[in-house]
Amino acid sequence: AMEKSYVPVFLLLVAISCVLAKDVGKKDTKETNTKPKLPQTLSRGWGDQLIWTQTYEEALFRSKHSNKPLMIIHHLDDCPHSQALKKVFAEHKEIQKLAEKFILLNLVYETTDKNLAPDGQYVPRILFIDPSLTVRADITGRYSNRLYAYEPSDISLLYSNMQKALKLLKTEL
Repeated sequence: AMEKSYVPVFLLLVAISCVLAKDVGKKDTKETNTKPKLPQTLSRGWGDQLIWTQTYEEALFRSKHSNKPLMIIHHLDDCPHSQALKKVFAEHKEIQKLAEKFILLNLVYETTDKNLAPDGQYVPRILFIDPSLTVRADITGRYSNRLYAYEPSDISLLYSNMQKALKLLKTEL
């Protein structure tokens, strides 16, 4: 009689093991499917092979601890100026290469940090922050009314400003 009571328990354990094994299998395939998409969502099309940070706080932390300058791109998905700049930025091989030397963040929302809007909240605007967490207000685009704005035609200026941000870092070390 004792053996008979073990059979249902044993069958129940086998059934539970099978269900759990199936769940684990599903989880693994889900994770491998979403991993390649992770950079895409953070890059938002600005450079899918680049490593982008998720939040301003994370970006500041990484900049400070890696001693790399931070480049913040403020933009909006439905802004034609942002879209045009993003396309040129993503297709510019030298910029994509140089961007690897930065901690990168692109924001589609404003942060509460007023230092990130020294002359107003407009898009697209690109600011550089050095590892001492100082906003480099001296690295500007060509427009006096929107100091940190870049148009697609300003891509070479943006490239030289990225070089300037990296040079400033070396001279201040």
